[in-house]
Amino acid sequence: MIRRAGFFCFLFLLGAVPVFGQAKRKIIVDQDARGPATTDQQSMLAFIQAPQAEVLGLTIVSGDQWRDEEVAHTLRMLELTNHPEIKVYPGAIFPLINSKEEIARWSKLYGKVRYQGAWTKNGTGKFVREVHGPYEVPELPEGNPTLKAEEEDAAHFIIRMVHKYPHEVTIYAGGPMTNIALALSLDPKVAELAQELVVMGGSIAPEVPLAWKTENRREFNFWWDPEAVHIVLRAPWRKITVTTVDISVKTRMTNEMIQKIAAAGTPSAAYIAKYSDEEYLWDELAAVAWLQPDIITKEVSLYMDMDISHTAGYGNTLVWTEEERPGMGEQLVHVQTELDNEKFMKILIQLLSGKAGR
Repeated sequence: MIRRAGFFCFLFLLGAVPVFGQAKRKIIVDQDARGPATTDQQSMLAFIQAPQAEVLGLTIVSGDQWRDEEVAHTLRMLELTNHPEIKVYPGAIFPLINSKEEIARWSKLYGKVRYQGAWTKNGTGKFVREVHGPYEVPELPEGNPTLKAEEEDAAHFIIRMVHKYPHEVTIYAGGPMTNIALALSLDPKVAELAQELVVMGGSIAPEVPLAWKTENRREFNFWWDPEAVHIVLRAPWRKITVTTVDISVKTRMTNEMIQKIAAAGTPSAAYIAKYSDEEYLWDELAAVAWLQPDIITKEVSLYMDMDISHTAGYGNTLVWTEEERPGMGEQLVHVQTELDNEKFMKILIQLLSGKAGR
């Protein structure tokens, strides 16, 4: 009896190994990596420090700032938080079609666009930056990095990874989708080879402040490169999950959270303490929802596309129900609408503190 019991105990423990020793979930984090800190850098840091995630690489695209400056902020963040092993892959500098001149024309016809990312003065709090050229990297407030980016470009890296790990790689899009659109244009199999696409962007029910309501469904990540969004959302992904700004504005980084993170005393905590500011947790919410899906308490399934008409609606998010959709290639997406804010904040504090899973 003792031998038999021991044998069955051995089988039980053997069977339990995959549960406790599960492989990490592979992810490529694609970001317009404004810095220092900010929602962009903080979402990347959350992924890197999550015990259940294997970040294959960070791919950088222009958006909030120009690509080369964003690359520098990202490399410096990796140095300051003690993650020099994470690779950074530079991507697209410009949108596929949209341009500063196009938006100037649009603005004369249809009204002013307040926030234009790298084309305008940008930043928050004490780190507001003046406009500069796309190839200029100003002195960084957090110091210039010594780490170097990879020679391989973002699109080819994405293609290489989904072929190396078919149906295992999540692609997270926290900024404009130019890099992903380029990867799909080079290799249309990217979508079907990936495990899923996770997106932070778009707006279908604009909430406060009032100006967002008047801007209708024009959200920056989608607006910067509408044609790229159109390409990406029509690709045959196995699953698409979208965190719109409509749910993101239900979250906020506060000084109280920053102080809690700072108390951890880790390199990442010191980085957050020095450079973070009060701000909506746009990209962090999309990141944590992938890491811990049960923080999302409600979602809706809709068909989503992008207005690329270059008329008054250019850059607006389009959505339909099953019955209303035009059937022009639009894909079903899971749109998050409600969350457990308390649980989300608790997890995010742990991740940014560098103490998650310890």
